[in-house]
Amino acid sequence: MEEHKKLIVVPWDFTEVAEHALAHAVKISRMVGNEICLLHIVDAGIAARAAGEKKALLNHVTEANGKKYNMPISYHIIKGSIFKAIAEFANDKEASIVVMGTHGMKGMQKLTGSWALKVIVKSKVPFIVVQDPPADQDKYHNIVFPVDFRNENKEKIKMAIFMGKYFDSKIRFLVTITTDKNILKKTNTNINFAIRYLIQNNIEYEIHEVPRGNFAEQTIDFAQKISADLILIMTTKNITVADYVMGASEQFIIANSSKIPVCCVNPKATYAKTGQFMGGWGD
Repeated sequence: MEEHKKLIVVPWDFTEVAEHALAHAVKISRMVGNEICLLHIVDAGIAARAAGEKKALLNHVTEANGKKYNMPISYHIIKGSIFKAIAEFANDKEASIVVMGTHGMKGMQKLTGSWALKVIVKSKVPFIVVQDPPADQDKYHNIVFPVDFRNENKEKIKMAIFMGKYFDSKIRFLVTITTDKNILKKTNTNINFAIRYLIQNNIEYEIHEVPRGNFAEQTIDFAQKISADLILIMTTKNITVADYVMGASEQFIIANSSKIPVCCVNPKATYAKTGQFMGGWGD
C-alpha cells in the first residue's frame, strides 16, 4: 500500500451492508487521509434513461453522506460484471483498499461468501469485508493474523505494518501446534519473518497457539474471544471452481457469524523482494 495510493473504493449497491462498508471506509479515511469513492456497477445493456436515474440517485447519496460524515465523497459508475469490474477499477486506480459489505452466512445468503470471494481474488488491492457498521470510530487495535506453513503468508505482513502504523494495532499471531517437523519449520520461518519487520516498525505483537483442528473455525473463535477488530487473511492461491462450490476456508472466515471485519490479501504470482518491507512502502 504505497503512499501515492490515495483512494478507498466502496462497492455501492444501495443496500444496508454497503452503508456499513461506507462507515468503515470513513473510519479508515479519517486515520489515513484517503479519499472515498463509491463504485456502482450497472449492466452493459442499461438503457440511457435508467443510467440517468442511477446517476441522479448516486449524486444524492454522495452529497448526503458527504454532509453526514463531513468529508468529500465521490462516485463512479461503470458497466460490467461485479466479479470483474470492481477489481479492475481498484487495480486501475491503484486504490489503497476496497471496503465491501457482505450478507454473511444466513440461509440462502450462504452463497454470498463465494460471491465476495469471486470479487476479491481478481484484485491486486487488499479488501476489507464487513457485515456490520463499526462499533465506534476508534482504531483497529486487535488484529488476528493466522499463520500456517505456506510461503504466501509473508505477503500479509505489508498490510499488518500498514495497520500497525496508522491504527496502533497489536498483531495477534495465531498458529497451530504440530509435531510435523517440516510444517513446524515452515510455520516458524513465516512467524520469524513477520516478527522481524514488526519489530523494525515498532509494532506490538503476541503469539498464540491453538491445538490442531479446523484452523478457520479456531481463527474465528479466537478472534471472538479477544474481541478482535479485524482478521487478516491470505486468499487461496490458484483458487478453483471447487473452492467456490465446496467452500474455501476464507469463505467461512469472510462470512463469519461473529461479524468481525476481515481483511483479504491476494497472493502475488511472484513474491516481491522482502526488502520492500524494511521500514516502509518501497516498490
